[in-house]
Amino acid sequence: MGSIANAFSSSIGKKLIMGLTGLFLISFLVIHCFLNSFVFFDNTGVLFNEGAHFMATNWIIRAMEIVLMLGLMLHIVQGARLTFENQAARPEKYAYNNGNANSKWYSRSMGLLGTLLLIFLIVHLSQFWTVSRFTGIPTVDSAGHEDLYAVMKETFKNIWFVVLYVLSMISLAYHLLHGFASTFQTLGWNHKKYTPIIKAVGVWFSILIPLIFAAMPVWIYLGL
Repeated sequence: MGSIANAFSSSIGKKLIMGLTGLFLISFLVIHCFLNSFVFFDNTGVLFNEGAHFMATNWIIRAMEIVLMLGLMLHIVQGARLTFENQAARPEKYAYNNGNANSKWYSRSMGLLGTLLLIFLIVHLSQFWTVSRFTGIPTVDSAGHEDLYAVMKETFKNIWFVVLYVLSMISLAYHLLHGFASTFQTLGWNHKKYTPIIKAVGVWFSILIPLIFAAMPVWIYLGL
């Protein structure tokens, strides 16, 4: 057990945990994005509420929700540890450092981008997940499901919440631009034939997923 603990506490082990939890988060984003996209196809909210009801009552989804939440917390903790350790390893900054020559700015700013996303996540969970899972929603739609769509419409009447969500999705896009390909590289899934494909998929994923998420509050705010 000691050797296993030491392996995961090593630099390589910490990056491995980041890679594995990154895969969980990518999966979560796909599922969550699919559900959110329902708002574009039904302005009554019934379709969205039906999807939300399924997510809330299916025991497999609920079990995976716990796993994903634990994975998210582990991802945040490990990300913070790696950021602090990297900063401690270079207590004095170079007099001149052309960072762009070796890496993109967002690759060097994962700690900042992650912090912004953490703030967004806390706000998002308090507005929707906590209400849906614990406090309950007092209104129901025409199909008899809890009307989470009505909660969304009420929330996104506030332009500042819309701005917060859009800016957060921009942060997510940059976070994914580095994190998607890095996840597969960390796990050792490198191949001269497939790595360029993974990087290309990562770029499209990093654009499309945050774009759909950002479009949702704008769509609702504009009453589309």
